[in-house]
Amino acid sequence: MKLCDIVVKDAIITSLGSSKRDDVIRELVDALVEAGAAGGADREALVRKVLDREKRGSTGFGRGVAVPHVKHESAEGIRAAIGLSVSGVDFDALDKQPVYTVFLLLSPADEPEDHLRAMEIVFKNLSQDRFRSFLRQAETVEDVWTLLDEADNDLIGG
Repeated sequence: MKLCDIVVKDAIITSLGSSKRDDVIRELVDALVEAGAAGGADREALVRKVLDREKRGSTGFGRGVAVPHVKHESAEGIRAAIGLSVSGVDFDALDKQPVYTVFLLLSPADEPEDHLRAMEIVFKNLSQDRFRSFLRQAETVEDVWTLLDEADNDLIGG
């Protein structure tokens, strides 16, 4: 499994319009719905489930990154949206710093092993300083996609 296998290119937002956590989550769920990676009828249920997950503990793990994630029975495969914020979003991150990169991961409820594999791949890359730095500098969807492809092919380095 690779980043380009799970990230939906049409659900990459290089300049989030929202500055509040809950609105960012809605924006990313909407991106997945508009890209056809999630059913529009399930939009509210998906948003609610992601927000409920955030109430149990922030998915902002520090270093300017958050990975909200949810398993839902309507998900057809593992899909992710990416949102970038220039000004930062308060995600109540572990390090209390703003979040500039958000990966929202949607997985089928009945595939917990694949969900964990996808989380491992996302975290493996987001834990690399260079990957995070290049991602923050990305200005276009193509910039992000190229970076994901380079990460998948181990062309970035630590």
